[in-house]
Amino acid sequence: MKLHKEGHRIIAQSFFINILFAATLYFLPFHSDFKVLGYLFFLGVFLWSVYFFRYPERIVNKGDHVLAAADGVVVAIEEVFEPEYFKEKRLQLSVFMSAFDVHVNWYPFDGEVKYTKYHEGEYLLARHPKSSVKNERSSIVLEKEPGKDVLIRQVAGIMARRIVYYSKPGDQVKQGDEIGMIRFGSRVDFYLPLNVIPQVSIGQKVRAQRTVLARFAQ
Repeated sequence: MKLHKEGHRIIAQSFFINILFAATLYFLPFHSDFKVLGYLFFLGVFLWSVYFFRYPERIVNKGDHVLAAADGVVVAIEEVFEPEYFKEKRLQLSVFMSAFDVHVNWYPFDGEVKYTKYHEGEYLLARHPKSSVKNERSSIVLEKEPGKDVLIRQVAGIMARRIVYYSKPGDQVKQGDEIGMIRFGSRVDFYLPLNVIPQVSIGQKVRAQRTVLARFAQ
């Protein structure tokens, strides 16, 4: 299984910390059953840290559509005013990632990165409606052509403590290329033109690089 490069150091740290705790537990005067439970707990923590940073190899569902940039569940499809970049009404489509989803993010279509910005913020639950404007977040605007653009917002959640993105203005990217990742529970918001045609519904499970979120109006 391939692991994301952002996880190499954390996985190594988790391994040594768990070994230290397990060794300490071994020498403590606890009942053997309690020690076994402790060993299983430490093993579970380590295996979860490995699982979290998995990097799946997928065939990109290429086409003239907007692909999901993240694995998760659709939690919002609504018209909102986007004040940061477009300064107009947009269709917000949000995907919530649990701690067990793949947390790598990928570009939804071919295009040019027009804008990027990192925002410090709070760590509200990622499902909270105000997390999009109050939480730590990044904003990335990708344009396919005039009238076909989207602001992709990586939003940290209550567990997330680092947003990673490799985008910079002027980058020419391909559908399915990596954006970056968010560590430990979060969401990704898309601010699309109002004339797009959504292809998903609230509560639907989506997969990055595979699920079509919306289609641009022709």
